[in-house]
Amino acid sequence: MTQQTVVLITGASSGIGRATAELLNSRGYRVFGTARNPANVAPISGVELLPLDVRDDASVDACVKSVLRQAGRIDVMINNAGYAVLGAVEETSPAEAQALFDTNVLGVLRMVRAVLPVMRSQGSGRIVNTSSILGFLPGPFIGLYASTKHALEGLSESLDHEVRHFGIRVVLVEPNFTNTQLDANTVHASQQIEAYAAALRRVSAAIIAKIKSAPGPETVAAEILRAIEEPYRMRRPVGFEARLLRRLRRFMPAGPVDRSIRTAFALT
Repeated sequence: MTQQTVVLITGASSGIGRATAELLNSRGYRVFGTARNPANVAPISGVELLPLDVRDDASVDACVKSVLRQAGRIDVMINNAGYAVLGAVEETSPAEAQALFDTNVLGVLRMVRAVLPVMRSQGSGRIVNTSSILGFLPGPFIGLYASTKHALEGLSESLDHEVRHFGIRVVLVEPNFTNTQLDANTVHASQQIEAYAAALRRVSAAIIAKIKSAPGPETVAAEILRAIEEPYRMRRPVGFEARLLRRLRRFMPAGPVDRSIRTAFALT
């Protein structure tokens, strides 16, 4: 390529973000990754790591300006930073929910607002948002996390309608369980209600087992690469099971879907 495509990735310190940064760098992209504390992150060959807290307007502005100073453009924005809260909805405080939305949803909004003026002036760009199958198929005891992903899906689809005439498109990548550090980075709801304890233990064990047996983040990184290089498609479930679940959610009656969710999360 005569001019390197410039990519900015949030949450590149580990997991999906890091795997994506490594893959895109190996394919000749100019990659800028971000982390809250880059000094504490193992270097990624060929990738410039920048400090970024997606919860902070000034940090977002400084990060985007740094990329523009060095590269002069931003062709692809990959919104990957996020975390999960595990616990019953009743156990999750409004403050915990607000903090979660501030990262998973408002963090994306801040990044989008920062890069869109650049992309509009370029007349092109692609925004890739890392969602989840929980963005269309919610599960028990991760209700607030699923809510953030539902919100992200709505935001992304609305945004795509607004910006496509500028040459910009928005993509949702929807992984199933992935073997990353998301479980280690999961926050447990601070309130514990005994009435939920037994069911929560079963669900937690089921989630941990699924994560441990799941494919690695490289599978999601490969889908993100396809989202950049292949003909446009808004929703990109990652892997056969995620694609199947999307179809089942769309076409199967509600009763069987409900029973399958309860079985998958060890509630039956």
